[in-house]
Amino acid sequence: MTSRRRRSRTTVASVLVALGVALAVALLHVAGVIPSAGGPDADAAPTAGAGTTISTSPAGGTTTATDVPGASGASRPAPADAAAGASARAQLAALPVKGKAPATGYDRVGDFGPAWLDVDHNGCDTRNDVLARDLSAITRQGPCKVVTGTLVSPYTGARIAFVRGNSTSTLVQIDHVVALENAWVTGAQQLTVTQREALANDPENLFAVDGRSNSQKGSGDAATWLPANTAFRCTYVEHQVAVKAKYHLWVAPAERDAMERVLSRC
Repeated sequence: MTSRRRRSRTTVASVLVALGVALAVALLHVAGVIPSAGGPDADAAPTAGAGTTISTSPAGGTTTATDVPGASGASRPAPADAAAGASARAQLAALPVKGKAPATGYDRVGDFGPAWLDVDHNGCDTRNDVLARDLSAITRQGPCKVVTGTLVSPYTGARIAFVRGNSTSTLVQIDHVVALENAWVTGAQQLTVTQREALANDPENLFAVDGRSNSQKGSGDAATWLPANTAFRCTYVEHQVAVKAKYHLWVAPAERDAMERVLSRC
């Protein structure tokens, strides 16, 4: 009888010890001391991190998360950009290379139409379309006119509060990636007026940027001006090459060499 009682006590004690060990392990998992199966944050949902801003969609007023160029501070493009760089290098290799034509007679309005047109016939002019695309947290007056918003300039990374007004609107300007005068002296003289108006209002050739950068650039090409934000230079030159290819323009020798140097690092 005594032997049975001892065995019973031993069994109960063993069960209590096992339960205690299991409880301790569970507590360590909860505290994060012992990692769960699948590794740290295995079940964590992705969240918007550095380099992300919330922008207001021009259609419907919904908000979506979009990457801000250069906001992460990375000096190398993301892996997804490698294909864009390779495509741009191939396009650049196919562009004609020759000297610039004389700019004699160049007339911004006469040659490319007034700023800004509604070439896509959506009821809004191009400037407001680009502001709505590139600024976040925008407010509108009516269906088109952007009156406030926030820009992170792709050319500098600076954050600018946009407020429409005579003394404030110029803080945010719309840059032609291929400057219109540069287009004029590298083949646009041979385009029709309709084609030149399309070039001047093509979203692929336009970025909302800080006014200072736009003024510094003027009519410069890649040989004379590049964005201060080096992380954005690949995107900038890729757009220049795409626009020149789309509108059958050429590149000057120094311009081509500068583009090649940028794209070699993309």
